[in-house]
Amino acid sequence: MNVLVLNVGSSSLKFDLIDINLESIASNSARRLCRGIIDKIGMTSSTIKLETIYGEAQITTAPVWDHSAAIRQMLKSLKAEADKLDNPPQIDAVGHRIVHGGEYFAQSVLISDEVVARIKDCFELAPLHNPHNLCGYELLHQALPEVPHVAVFDTAFHQTMPPHAYLYALPYSLYQKHKVRRYGFHGISHRYLIYTLERSIAKRPRAEFRAITMHLGNGCSMAAVDGGRSIDTSMGFTPLEGLVMGTRCGDVDPAVILHVIAKEEITLHEMNTMLNKFSGLTAISGTSNDVRELTRLAENGDPRALLALQTFSYRARKYVGAYLAALGGAHYIAIAGGIGENSPLVRSMIFENLGALGIQFSPESNRALGKEGGEITTPDSPVRAFVIPTDEELIIARDTVRCISANAIPPG
Repeated sequence: MNVLVLNVGSSSLKFDLIDINLESIASNSARRLCRGIIDKIGMTSSTIKLETIYGEAQITTAPVWDHSAAIRQMLKSLKAEADKLDNPPQIDAVGHRIVHGGEYFAQSVLISDEVVARIKDCFELAPLHNPHNLCGYELLHQALPEVPHVAVFDTAFHQTMPPHAYLYALPYSLYQKHKVRRYGFHGISHRYLIYTLERSIAKRPRAEFRAITMHLGNGCSMAAVDGGRSIDTSMGFTPLEGLVMGTRCGDVDPAVILHVIAKEEITLHEMNTMLNKFSGLTAISGTSNDVRELTRLAENGDPRALLALQTFSYRARKYVGAYLAALGGAHYIAIAGGIGENSPLVRSMIFENLGALGIQFSPESNRALGKEGGEITTPDSPVRAFVIPTDEELIIARDTVRCISANAIPPG
């Protein structure tokens, strides 16, 4: 079965075509036939990038004015590649990344009219994501009405959090009336990390180990996972809570927000934009949210670039300690995301000198790590930490196959 995986953002469309079935899920032998991205949608200089197993990556520039045009361009690009082959692959199903499923969805589901209505109910919880995610489904459903479509939710993995972890200490009526609570995000990536720990590292059922998972990219989140179940996560009602991120502030005293609104005489919209777009690494450094650039600047003596990296790492380090306490100790730490996978400096700033918590960091292994990831602790470390390049698209494809096959969705 060839599953097209779709991830639609406000100005981008990412897609993968994966050859996968129940047998290849069991043997971990799914094949990625191609992957691509259409970026800068709505501009004359939109970029279309396509990589396939049959040839080199192709990058073109053309105007792509809206998401409908992006869907057409994607299908056109896929057909052009397929026409080069004697036995071209067909699209048998589509898996859609949907950011927010609220309390409605604790696992992936075949998309129906009722599911669409529930996704719309979550628009106010994820106004920057769910409308675009659903737009991608509606447009692709029009283009491919005969194939099944599956929704895979970023929030679903964290629906196992107990009430004492997801409730805020606010009037309970706000939860009852408006579902104000912590939801968590990046669940698909956290699931992949647990799946890889179970399959390739621990080599034992996830029910038998506890782990801290870290997705460190422009957006960052961590999760405490006990027996394969998320019991806590750093993001909350929105993806703004928790760790310092590229342009998001993470944890902040709520009174600061009221104070700044009053002092700066700004609107709620302007405050929301500041917290999400002009905070985090960008705000502290004054220059960039790119850790590669900040590392270069810090090495050349820029004090604010160094401060940004220190603040980022310190916040992550505190959450490691908190989640070790929440779990009663952990067997593994798994790290993914653009920063987690590619910045030896940040990893060392987070994990050095945590021997008292059972984490025996290996600077040599950390420096020598390649793109494929690996262990950054010593082999005798009580808590072992691994860098694992994430693959959210594979999880989406796996869930799509299982939904279509009417199999219960297991955790990984």
